[in-house]
Amino acid sequence: MLEIINVNSIPVFLLILVRVVAFFATMPLFSYRTIPRPFKLGFSFFLAFLMFYTVNAPSIPVDEMYLLLIVKEALVGLFIGLIAYIILSAVQIAGGFIDFQMGFAIANVIDPQTGAQSPLTGQYFYIIALLFLLSVNGHHILIDGIVNSYQFIPIDAFIPFQNENIVTFVIDTFNKMFLIAFQIAIPIVGCLFLVDVALGIIARTVPQLNVFVVGLPLKILVSFVALLFFMSLYVVLVKNLFEILFATIRSLMQLFGGA
Repeated sequence: MLEIINVNSIPVFLLILVRVVAFFATMPLFSYRTIPRPFKLGFSFFLAFLMFYTVNAPSIPVDEMYLLLIVKEALVGLFIGLIAYIILSAVQIAGGFIDFQMGFAIANVIDPQTGAQSPLTGQYFYIIALLFLLSVNGHHILIDGIVNSYQFIPIDAFIPFQNENIVTFVIDTFNKMFLIAFQIAIPIVGCLFLVDVALGIIARTVPQLNVFVVGLPLKILVSFVALLFFMSLYVVLVKNLFEILFATIRSLMQLFGGA
């Protein structure tokens, strides 16, 4: 009980709370608008309270360096959650590629979770990916990542921003995201490309046929049939996506820790 009310431990607890709150502000699933803010703050508080007894942090005085430590903790939490969100955004980018070929690009919908416009197919893929993440307890692994982040980034250490490997790592992460999006979209986009080729041949051989009237519903039908057979492959790609996600978070924490 004395440890709980110890005034010297309050600065350390606040630093832990800042990192956890910043992580939940950008992390997939927990950062969405559909989750009430009191739940986010309460969950962050109790998680930080549990983490306080597992982090072997020295006594930190409240001075001008303490303000810099607060900024550092906020950046660590934001970057870890943001890198996870960037990797999962590959699913929506792949859906955007598919919608552009299907003719659904003009029919974007408002995502109630983020408040931004989202492609129809991308939103469908994204919901399946989130359900798959929950089914394999991937959200537990994400929370475990922020808990274990203090093994790589001590609470009283600063981020070596002068390290050029961090910039290279972020660029490689963006490249990896677009590569994953292309891998997810290429089966459907490839089928639609073949449909375009067939429609072009028909337009040259049968000029009386209005290809623009026939082409749009035909491409939508082919897309739905291809999606039906593609779903099993999509689950495998999402599994690989999560493995890349967890490995990317670990590599980012190692870079922040100066490794």
